[in-house]
Parts: sequence; structure tokens; C-alpha cells
Amino acid sequence: MLKKISVDQLRLGMHLKEFCGSWMEHPFWRSAFVLTDPKDIAAILASSIKEVWIDTAKGIDVPTGEPTVSEAESEEQVEAELQRAVEARREIAPVATAVEMQRAAKICQQSKQAVISMFEEARMGKAVDTGGARKLVEEISDSVARNPSALISLARLKTVDDYTYMHSVAVCAMMVGLAKQVGLDEEQTRLAGMAGLLHDLGKALMPMDVLNKPGKLTDAEFKIIKTHPVEGHRMLLTGKDVHPLVLDVCLHHHEKTDGSGYPKGFKDKQISLFAKMGAVCDVYDAITSNRPYKAGWDPAESLRKMAEWCNGHFDPQIFQGFVKSLGIYPIGSLVKLTSGRLGVVTSQTGKSLTTPMVKVFFSTKSNMRITPETIDLSKPGVTEKIVNREDPAKWRFADLNELWSGQSKPVW
Repeated sequence: MLKKISVDQLRLGMHLKEFCGSWMEHPFWRSAFVLTDPKDIAAILASSIKEVWIDTAKGIDVPTGEPTVSEAESEEQVEAELQRAVEARREIAPVATAVEMQRAAKICQQSKQAVISMFEEARMGKAVDTGGARKLVEEISDSVARNPSALISLARLKTVDDYTYMHSVAVCAMMVGLAKQVGLDEEQTRLAGMAGLLHDLGKALMPMDVLNKPGKLTDAEFKIIKTHPVEGHRMLLTGKDVHPLVLDVCLHHHEKTDGSGYPKGFKDKQISLFAKMGAVCDVYDAITSNRPYKAGWDPAESLRKMAEWCNGHFDPQIFQGFVKSLGIYPIGSLVKLTSGRLGVVTSQTGKSLTTPMVKVFFSTKSNMRITPETIDLSKPGVTEKIVNREDPAKWRFADLNELWSGQSKPVW
């Protein structure tokens, strides 16, 4: 029997089936587990969650005579009620980048902890919790719907130690944005996000000293790392209701259109649309992020480099859609305007790929900082234009990320 009860009624030994509330409101990656630790009950009581579903067939029941909120005969009834609640509280109306940044920062923080838990469970041989993953993807997808750039940009600000986990979050968000750009429907978009979230699960089984090596990998070490798509695919096969599309992206996101990728060496038409999408998103986040062996590249420079690799590595049409989803000058790009001022791209305007919002803060003519000013290059009458992108390594502005994100350092 499935029963909805107040969190005040929770007892050790109860099987927690579902939380009644947003995934962001409770501190757990999984929603279905037996309560064995008093700290877990304390954490639930400290959260904003007020009611939960328990499964009395898998754990203890409430004491005889103690009232419950409601009861259900099947999991389908519970799922339907929870989905109605999710739809009722969804917020997907477009908002400004600066507005979504604050919410996206919280999603990044929660998502990182969830992915850490997912990887730890994978290392212990536990099956992937697709229910928990789906809720995480829904939160990320809704953030991208509210603003296509905020979460994707913030997720790039990962530390070296966080890379493996935040990379999964970033690729999930980029897959959602790219899916919307190429016209996939809502269900396909969610599946693309799920594929992005789980594409690197196999890295949970890679030796940490190899995964985080600060220098170039030896041939033997690279051979080990190249097994992660196969290992991830194998682990996902043990999960419940893992969609074939998700399995496909996990196994084939390192394939290249010229056949030089791995693990199968597939060529262009042998690689699915979603695996091609995964390849683009995976590489962009990898080269724009700080790694143990190199500093991340500027977003605009990264797109320029990837364009050079298009013949042989990426599908040109998919890459074109990816550029449109991010902008030619993605958020965080350092650019020079016709006035000689330097600025950082803070958001896309949606009117043209070449006319984003730019926060200017430095004059190359006087060679000094100036009072920051945000300019919408798409507005009528604005004569300023982007002359070219600038190399952040040349200028070494210590606060460049803070200028566009409002974050002095990652909060996750």
C-alpha cells in the first residue's frame, strides 16, 4: 500500500517512495529508499518538504489508528499526482539572463551533489536511478527554457576538482538547448538532456589518478580512458527504463564523422543524430573548462577552433545549430568594440548572432579600466559593433568571470 503522510510521521524503517515537492527542495539524489539513519529524517524535517509517499509493502507502516493524508493502490496513481503537481509549479516563461543566473547557480549546486551521488552509487554497482535523473533533467530543462544561456554559462565555471561532475550537468544543459534549436519535440528534448547527464557515467569506474592526471596521458592510460563509453553503456543496461537513445549517446559520443573516433569507429551516417549532438556538446565543455593539464579556452575561440574541426569530427549541420544555440560570441567571450573598448558578453539578444549584450569595462586607447557599462548592440541607433574577439590570456583580467556572472568563484 502506498500512503501519503506528513513528514512529522516519518520513522526509521519506513520505505520512502516519493517526496511531495520540487526536486530542489529536498537534499537527496534518490527518492526511493528505506530510512535507516536518523540524520536523513532530520534533513527532511529541516527542508521545505511537508509530505511524502511511503510504501508499506517495503517498509514499516504508520502506527495503527494514526491518520494518513491519502492512500493509493498503484505507483501509477502516485506518479500521476506528482506529475500534476510538477506541471502546476513549473516556471518556463522567458526571463533575463541576470535573473536566471541566481536560480541557475542553485540548480548547479544541487546538480553537482546529485551527480556525485550518482557516480558513487555507480562505483558501488548500484543500478542508475532514472527517476532521480529525470527530475534533475526537468529542473535543468526548465532553466534553459527560461533563459537559454544562464545555466550553460555558469556550469562552465567549474573547478578542476569538480570537472567530472559539472561536465555532466553542462552537457545536459547544452543538449537541451541544442535540441530546442534543431526543432526536437519536448519528449525528445528531455531525452537529449538525460543522455547528456548520463553520457560520461563510465568515468565512475576509471582510476582517479588517470582521470585527474595533471599531464598528458600515456598510450596505456588513454587506452583505459577510452573504455569509459563501453563501461557506462554496460552500467546503464542494468538500470530500469533507460531509453535506447540514452544508451546510444553514452556509447557513441566519442565517434567522429570521419570514422576516427571510438569505440566503434562509426562514420557519418552510422552515427545517430543524438550521438552527433552529444559529441559537439561534450567537446565544447571540455575545451572551455579548466582541466588538470590546461586552462580552458575562451568561448568564442573555442567555437572558432571547433569550426576548423568540423570536416571529420562533427556533423556540420549539428555544429551550426549548436553555434546558433550559444551565439557566435557566447556569454563570457571577451570582445573589442569599434570604439576601442573591451567588454565581456553578458547575454544574447535573440535578434542577431553578432549583436549580443556587452558589458564594456576597459579602454584600449587610454589603457585603463573604465566604469562598467552594458550595451545592447542590437538596439536601433547603437553604432558600436564587435570588431573581433580578444584573448583573455593576453589581458589577464582577474575578474572577467565575475563581470558577466556576478560570481567571484563557483558556489558549487
